Amino acid sequence: MPTSFSPEQLKAVLPTGLLSFPLTDFHPNGDLNLEGYRARLEWLAPYGTATLFAAGGTGEFFSLTPREFSDVARVAVQTCEGQTPIVVGAGHGTRIAIEYAQEAEKQGAAGILLMPPYLTETSQAGLRAHIAAVCRSTELGVIVYNRANCRLTPDTLAAVAEDCPNLIGFKDGVGDIEAMVAVYNKLGDRLTYLGGLPTAEVYAQAYLAMGVPTYSSAVFNFIPKTAKEFYDAVVSKDQATVDRILRDFFFPYLAIRNRQPGYAVSIVKAGATIVGHSAGPVRSPLSDLTETEMDALRPLIEKLGPQ
Repeated sequence: MPTSFSPEQLKAVLPTGLLSFPLTDFHPNGDLNLEGYRARLEWLAPYGTATLFAAGGTGEFFSLTPREFSDVARVAVQTCEGQTPIVVGAGHGTRIAIEYAQEAEKQGAAGILLMPPYLTETSQAGLRAHIAAVCRSTELGVIVYNRANCRLTPDTLAAVAEDCPNLIGFKDGVGDIEAMVAVYNKLGDRLTYLGGLPTAEVYAQAYLAMGVPTYSSAVFNFIPKTAKEFYDAVVSKDQATVDRILRDFFFPYLAIRNRQPGYAVSIVKAGATIVGHSAGPVRSPLSDLTETEMDALRPLIEKLGPQ
């Protein structure tokens, strides 16, 4: 199933609106629930995003088997065909990441989000070789995720961009303002830039000022109307709306999210359950919110009104 997006076309689409990472649905016993996943995509589609990222971090890419990865990519592309381009995650070691990237291309994905390598510490030379190898393995546009053990210097990123025309994007999940400004000043419009910190809304205004026009919203999975309202307020510089939603929702939400490592995913699944669109439990090594934490999250969501 060939993609209908060239790398340049995807690069042009990405900054035109809000981005999101759909949750991956699991049955109560932890098995993959593809029908639930399809229904989730159908529910979210009318709200409108520039791109959806299947099998991303919020979609628990790290816990999917290769077969499940293929199924998730296939269902996402089939469900959203003609509506929203689907970028699919790839990661782990270089050769495994290549297999994931090629499988995503086979399933009709519009692009690849290249996750950090698995476990080991990395040098800049190693990261350059890793990213270049994945880019050369596919005709799809590739977005590199600057996070964890894949923290790229401007020089490394520029070298890969020169070698690989299909490297089209830089997604930042670190939050180092000095480094982000340096990257933008080094590469300019050669790449498109995406905000990728957990609960990226908190950083959206600062990143927009640095030349990062959009970000991935995890909360779009359970409060899509509010997520879009907040994004529109950031872009239009509606400070009153930004301040209200940060005060009434995001800051108390962060207080719950920050209680445990990994809750950036778990709290999104909890929110989906509260609004009646449960995606099931998270898979270990993540852990679900406690009932007490669910009770604290529920009134924050209810205060926002119908979604």
